[in-house]
Amino acid sequence: MVVQGSEKSSRRGRRSTTMGAMPLTDMPWWRWRANVRSALHMLSDPVFQQETWLAGLPGYGDVTDAVYRLVEDTWLDNWSAEKYVGTIFRDSQEASLVDVAVLRVLRILHQVGADAPVTAYLEHHGWPEAVRAARDAHVRMATADGEDPDTPPRSLEVLAILTKGLEPQE
Repeated sequence: MVVQGSEKSSRRGRRSTTMGAMPLTDMPWWRWRANVRSALHMLSDPVFQQETWLAGLPGYGDVTDAVYRLVEDTWLDNWSAEKYVGTIFRDSQEASLVDVAVLRVLRILHQVGADAPVTAYLEHHGWPEAVRAARDAHVRMATADGEDPDTPPRSLEVLAILTKGLEPQE
């Protein structure tokens, strides 16, 4: 994938090559969950997509940035979310919903290209289905975390502040 420039991007330049013995430079699971939830939230909200991505509002990244947050550190583009049940995902149903969303979004990304304009995603015939799948996963995860799934997505700056202050919940 070619990385587009974004004013505030969550994209990082490398991936870990391990999972079991996670290097200290990789993000802990609770940050992974926050990034996955953030991406799903943006991908699941057509009003946000119109008013923020299509309008070019800074501070939220773009569609490709959301896809990177969804799959980059978790490698959900290479294996099932089921692998993370008990860490990033609470149960198999949550993982299954995330897998469906990832597959639908990645299919579109591969068809339109990582550098495609927002309109290429939003006008793609499969986009409504991808939005529905992301919405299903987002609602399940937000509800499980005790949050309102209908609040507007947070900016990348707020996400960064939140993930720096997050503590794992037992």
